[in-house]
Amino acid sequence: MTVTIQAGSATGTLAAIPSKSAAHRLLICAALADRPTQVTCPQSSQDIAATIRCLTGLGADIQPREDGYQVTPIPRDKPAEACLLDCGESGSTLRFLLPVAGALGAEATFQMAGRLAQRPMGPLTDQLQANGCAIDLKEGEKTLTITGQLQPGTYTLPGDVSSQFISGLLFALPLLGRASKLTVTGQRESASYIRLTLRALAGFGLTPQEEADGWTIPAQSYTSPGLVRVEGDWSNAAPWLCLGALGGESVTVKGMDLDSLQGDRKICQVLSRMGARISCTAGRVTSLPGQRTPTHIDARDIPDLVPVLAAVAAATPGTTTITGAARLRLKESDRLKTTARTLNALGGQVEETEDGLVIHGKAQLTGGTVDAAGDHRIAMAAAVASGACAGPVTVTGAQAVEKSYPTFWQELRKLGKSVDETPDHP
Repeated sequence: MTVTIQAGSATGTLAAIPSKSAAHRLLICAALADRPTQVTCPQSSQDIAATIRCLTGLGADIQPREDGYQVTPIPRDKPAEACLLDCGESGSTLRFLLPVAGALGAEATFQMAGRLAQRPMGPLTDQLQANGCAIDLKEGEKTLTITGQLQPGTYTLPGDVSSQFISGLLFALPLLGRASKLTVTGQRESASYIRLTLRALAGFGLTPQEEADGWTIPAQSYTSPGLVRVEGDWSNAAPWLCLGALGGESVTVKGMDLDSLQGDRKICQVLSRMGARISCTAGRVTSLPGQRTPTHIDARDIPDLVPVLAAVAAATPGTTTITGAARLRLKESDRLKTTARTLNALGGQVEETEDGLVIHGKAQLTGGTVDAAGDHRIAMAAAVASGACAGPVTVTGAQAVEKSYPTFWQELRKLGKSVDETPDHP
């Protein structure tokens, strides 16, 4: 699909969509619990659907309801069967559920799409193989198979590769019958998302014992609270707040948890440093334009925000630098390369570095045509940039937003932006 967004600012109020980061975690906990759980999650996405497919393949019964899902847990009183699990392009689904499948003793083959088979898994698969499981990765066929029974023991992961590896073991190790030790070496990146996992576990009665170098994880049962609610998504509120910073009266996103553990809540701090006027009250976050100011952005804990923040920086006179974002080269696209390419195609001046971007901002961009490169964050960054362009912005491959935000283009219209959609012809 191709969309053309007319130039001009955005104004209005939108409701937050459910956080896919929180949804993954709560659905997994519910599927491992002792009794059914109602998960309130009024909107889905391709990534959330991937986790539901894989949990269903492992034996859970997940039924859609008007405002979410009824999750009947995976039976624990019968041997796990061989299963094929389609995780699409969802790295969270794969990294969370691979160790869970090992803990259940399942023979599980994960089918991967896009660039997922090329994204790093070695630190996690090495630990699973050292503790009772066999792993067979066929990169050409885009499959990864786990067999065997994961055993309690000592696990060690680096903290600077992916917090999702750590979360996956935090989900799996309580199922193993005896205590295990999970040691994390070096600096922890995206640490806020580990805390999000620990909060989800606590909601189901699990209490990993935190230590200076990791956790001791006792054997415990997941105990359902009966009802859990997925909070609003800060990463997908970010494009709207960035648009508000670029002009118009204001943009408000309602239904946000102002005390959220999601790392992307830092969007408010970064936009404030960039000159936006940010107001947070009673679950509502409002972004208003101010005197835009260049800054330095350390993206180690907020990598998903880099494309949309770069779009704001491209329309901010002066030089903004982004560092700590090397992991973005291993996302749905090489996100440093595609962010730079997108903004340069729209009249910006952006240079790649090894782990970030140098953005020489201008007061206004020109507009133009860009390719979303199969990446939802790049499509959203182009939409943000349209708020500072003199001419229209055309995005090819615009259906990429369905990975995390299927209604993104409809929501953009609600903010007063003209968006024309053209379906692709076979």
